[in-house]
Amino acid sequence: MSFDYLKNKFKKKNSQKHIEGSIDDVIFDAQEGEASQANEEKIEELEEKLNNTMAQLSEVENEIPRIKMGIDTLKSQIQEIRGDIDSLDKTIKDVMMLYEVVSEEINPFKDTRGNNPILSEIQELKEAIEELKTEIAQIKADLKLISTRGVDLDSLIYDVLSEGYE
Repeated sequence: MSFDYLKNKFKKKNSQKHIEGSIDDVIFDAQEGEASQANEEKIEELEEKLNNTMAQLSEVENEIPRIKMGIDTLKSQIQEIRGDIDSLDKTIKDVMMLYEVVSEEINPFKDTRGNNPILSEIQELKEAIEELKTEIAQIKADLKLISTRGVDLDSLIYDVLSEGYE
C-alpha cells in the first residue's frame, strides 16, 4: 500500500487532527527509508483508532434523530401539562370564589351587617332573575291569548313597530 494513499486517506478526516499528525510523522519516517515493523504497527493501530472513532461518530449520528423526536414529544407533553395546569388553576379559583360566597352567607363569625359587594351583587342578580321570570310568564300569557283569539300577528307587529317611529 502506498504511503501517499494513506496520507490522502487520513487528510480527509478533519476531525482526527491528532491522528493525522501522528500518521504524517510515521509516513515521513517511512519515506526516509527508516520504515520498520514498529512503524507499520503504529499505522495499523492509528487506523484502528480512526475506524473505532468513526464508528462511534456514526452511532452518535444515528441516535440524533431519535433523541430529537424524543425532545419534540417531551415538548408537546409539557405544553399539554401547562394547559392542564392552567385549567386546574382556573377551576381552583372558581371553587375558592364559590367557597367565599357560601362561607359569607353561612359563617356565624362574620359580621353580616357590613356592606359586602359580593352579597349585594348576588342580591341584585336574584332580583333580576325574578324580574325576568315575571316577564317570561307575561309573554307566555300574551302568546296564549293571541293564539286563542286568532289575532292577525302581522298587523300587530306592524302597529308595535310603527309606534316606535312616531
